Amino acid sequence: MATKIRLQRHGRKGYAFYPIVVADSRAPRDGRFIERIGSYNPNTNPATISLDFDRALYWVETGAQPTDTVRSILSKEGVMLMKHLRGGVKKGAFSQEEAERRFNAWKADRAKTADAAKAKSEAKAAEEAKARLDAEAEKNRLKGEAVAKKKAELLAAQEAAAKAALEAENAAKAEAEAAPAE
Repeated sequence: MATKIRLQRHGRKGYAFYPIVVADSRAPRDGRFIERIGSYNPNTNPATISLDFDRALYWVETGAQPTDTVRSILSKEGVMLMKHLRGGVKKGAFSQEEAERRFNAWKADRAKTADAAKAKSEAKAAEEAKARLDAEAEKNRLKGEAVAKKKAELLAAQEAAAKAALEAENAAKAEAEAAPAE
């Protein structure tokens, strides 16, 4: 029986997630499978991968062929590296302790790289938020200045109208006082 390690599609249209399964190569994509060894959710940032490392390693060493996408996932999780290192131990190229040391060094380097990428992403998001806040503050300041200018013009127009009305009233009083005297 030819076994494949592949993805099954679940979820809804536009929001799929994928269980990682070991299945007979003749079985339908979403049909029968032998064992579920993990899941892959590309909808999160970064993509969420949960994998039973030991079972995946067992199946890869047994001869199950991963699809291209699953091979990429297994490589990122270190399953393919561990298979390679175990092959070196079987051939006598190095000891089991050396293989474990190399794998742990790779794992630490991978964690450091992931942390750096996460920190860079968070810094970029914070910088973008600050830029948006500054742009909004500048926009509000300009709008406030425009409103203040408009209010000042309106107030000046009201004062001019009040002054003109007062002058007209004073002129009318002066005329009224001058008219009866005549």
